[in-house]
Formats: sequence, C-alpha cells, structure tokens
Amino acid sequence: MREGYRDWQPTYETTVEDGMDLELLERIRTIPWRRMSSAADLGCGTGRTGVWLHRRGVASIDGVDVTPEMLAAAGTKGVYRRLVEGDVRASGLEAGSYPLVTCCLVDEHLPRLAPLYREAARLLDSAGWYVVVGYHPYFIMASGMPTHFDHPDGHPVAIETHLHLPSAQVEAALEAGFSLAEMHEALVDDAWIDLKPRWADFRGVPISFCMVWRRERAGSSGRVG
Repeated sequence: MREGYRDWQPTYETTVEDGMDLELLERIRTIPWRRMSSAADLGCGTGRTGVWLHRRGVASIDGVDVTPEMLAAAGTKGVYRRLVEGDVRASGLEAGSYPLVTCCLVDEHLPRLAPLYREAARLLDSAGWYVVVGYHPYFIMASGMPTHFDHPDGHPVAIETHLHLPSAQVEAALEAGFSLAEMHEALVDDAWIDLKPRWADFRGVPISFCMVWRRERAGSSGRVG
C-alpha cells in the first residue's frame, strides 16, 4: 500500500473522482460539522477529506497516513494542525481527544476491520462520531477491479485490496461499541458512465459507501464538539 500510493501521489487528485467520497460526505445530515472542535483524519492521503472538513467549519484537523509522499501533499493544503506518519490502526494520536474521526477510501486495503474500528473508538471523546467511506464490495465483486491507477510510465498498477461485506463493517463496529446513525451508497449512474463509458455494464451497481457511526461511553452527557 505504501509503495502504491507513493507512485500514485502525483496524479491522485486528478484521478480520484469526488463521486467516490466527497459527494457521499455531502449527504450526511446527523453530524453538526461546525460544532466539531477537532477531527482525526485517518488515512488522510493528499488532504482531500481535510479540505472538505475545513470548509465545513471543523476547527482543528490532525491527519495520519502511512505514505510520506501523500502526507507531504496534504501539508500543502494548509488545513491540518499536524500530520503524522503512521498506521491508521495504531495512529499514536491521543486517546479520547476527538469528537470526530474520519477514514475515507482506506478500509479496503486492510485485511481486517476490527483494529481500525477499535482505533477510532479509542480516539473519540465521550460522545463522538466516526465516518467511514469506502470502495463498495459489491462493485469489487461485479467488476473484479481492485484499487488501481496508471503509473507515470504508463503501466497499470493495482494496490492490495480486500473485500469487506457490509456485515463485516457492522460486526467490527458493534464490537467497538458503535451504533449506526446513517448509511449512504453511490451508484454507477449516467455521470459515472460519462466519465468511464466502459462501466455501462455496471449501471446501478453501488461503487462506494458511507457509514456514520456514533459511540456513546458510559457517563456521556450527550455533548457534541
């Protein structure tokens, strides 16, 4: 994963479409973004999610990513309080410090989901929100496409991709003490087919998903932000 995203970094933002992740974030209605005093952006990549959060009023954002080149790109955005090179499953960020944790287009690269959900739960404060956006397993199954990109020298590169059914997300979330607040799915529609005509055979197949999880610890006052 580190090597793949290192090579993808120069063209990442011109090849990843907003329909995969940012447009799903736009659908979220339960989170009062401007009341989020801080956020941990796990797998922050080049900072696309951080920019989106900043524009919605999240005051302080800390990003974590395993790829130094992606972190360097995120640093140019000017929206992160700090950037940490590390594993999203063991970020090293302070426990109980964030009302919001996000993780976008990362979970499909992990062989197991439980460590990611446990880390998100560890980072959240007494009443926190965890947002997961991922590459939909149904599209992976229908198309046979792992996460992939074209290398600068022209050859296609696939990045290690794991299939996690929605039930696996739910199992990992429940074990970590979360309850589901919202779920959204993006389908292959006319807009996608205009961008990628060869996807016409996948019309109506979900390509990405967004889950919003809420964690309430014992003694929580229900405060957000």
